[in-house]
Amino acid sequence: MQEYWELYMKSLEGKPASIQFNAGISMEMEEMQYTHPIVAFVKAKLKEPNKHGLLSENEEPEILFMEDKLEAAMIKFRIGKYVGRVINDGYVTFLYYVQFTYNWPDFIEFALNEHTSYEISNGHQDDREWNYYKNLLYPTAKEWQLIQNHKVCDNLKAQGDSLHLARAIEHKLFFQDESQKEALVTALEAKGFKIKDEIENEEGVKGLDFYRLDKPFYHDIDAITLNLIEIAEAHSAQYDGWETSVVKS
Repeated sequence: MQEYWELYMKSLEGKPASIQFNAGISMEMEEMQYTHPIVAFVKAKLKEPNKHGLLSENEEPEILFMEDKLEAAMIKFRIGKYVGRVINDGYVTFLYYVQFTYNWPDFIEFALNEHTSYEISNGHQDDREWNYYKNLLYPTAKEWQLIQNHKVCDNLKAQGDSLHLARAIEHKLFFQDESQKEALVTALEAKGFKIKDEIENEEGVKGLDFYRLDKPFYHDIDAITLNLIEIAEAHSAQYDGWETSVVKS
């Protein structure tokens, strides 16, 4: 079973939420829907959340210790698999998919015996379709793009890029319906993009390589790529990310 974790922000009921989830487990989800059909949770009220209702630096070590203790207990009792964590509106919720629940009370007692100062609730219910994983933890196409954006920005910054200087940023997309190619090119050119090449991926799907002068700073590139996703989807195409060169001030 693969362990591959991602962290991103989203809005839940109009309030910011920090989502950390095991992306690797999605590759085995179809099988695990049968072997781990029950979703379970442990929810703790934060003692000193920050002004956004998220985890503060002061409380982070204790919450991470709680997370580690829960994970150790999950392994000890061989109940199931930790799949994600949601921090939102002053609470942290740890989510699991489990095989059975007959020893759930023993798991809770062992995992939380050092955290009696916290207000904690827990429970479980049938979720054979893994809806909590798919709809709460797993990112949408736009949220995935933001995750990738920030990885590229972090990499550029690590190489000495200030991210505030405009340069050619190259984008790719692939057609789901080539009949809309001309309309898509027109829509891109109306936004100031220049078509560089017509391309084709390994599966033989055709697409476009295009660029525009922009700043790759986090918020800027987020706005650009979200708009490109919308343009692509409106013309039966799929946006496939961006790249640029390092520019040092």
